[in-house]
Amino acid sequence: MLKTVVIGTTALFLTASSIAHAQSSQTSSPTPATPQRLNANDQNTLTDIRVDLVKAALQLTPEQEKYWPAVESAIRAGAEDRKARIAKIQGTVGMRADENRIEVMRNRDPIAFLQRRSQALAQRSADLDRLAEAWQPLYNTLSQEQRQRMAGLAIFVLREMSDAVDRRRATQSEENED
Repeated sequence: MLKTVVIGTTALFLTASSIAHAQSSQTSSPTPATPQRLNANDQNTLTDIRVDLVKAALQLTPEQEKYWPAVESAIRAGAEDRKARIAKIQGTVGMRADENRIEVMRNRDPIAFLQRRSQALAQRSADLDRLAEAWQPLYNTLSQEQRQRMAGLAIFVLREMSDAVDRRRATQSEENED
């Protein structure tokens, strides 16, 4: 069973990679070191795949199925809030696109930055609280095997996210050296 989860998760990340690659191929002459953002349609597709993967990995019983809509709704709401936070950041960056990095840092308002960061973290916290509340009734009904699959999936996803952060930092370091 763990093999099924690993295969499904790998498929998820390969799909996400191919979506991102396809988008970068369609953009007009992007710089190679610039990370490409997924468009809204691709983000929705990725969320659908993630939801389907988690549900498939858990193999819910008919009794457990009644708890799933709340979990799916919380996952989707968190994804929508994340898209909104990213759009807000991109808007802020877009307003400063005509300034070079030194000017941006020199003109930065640290108090406004801290306030924006606090609001973003508060939103993420609220999303995680809603997700935990939605998961709790379903989690209480999971068998030990289902809980192990869920834990395995979570560990794999966290490792992939960590690797993505490391790749992003490496790319940013390379850009800063140039």
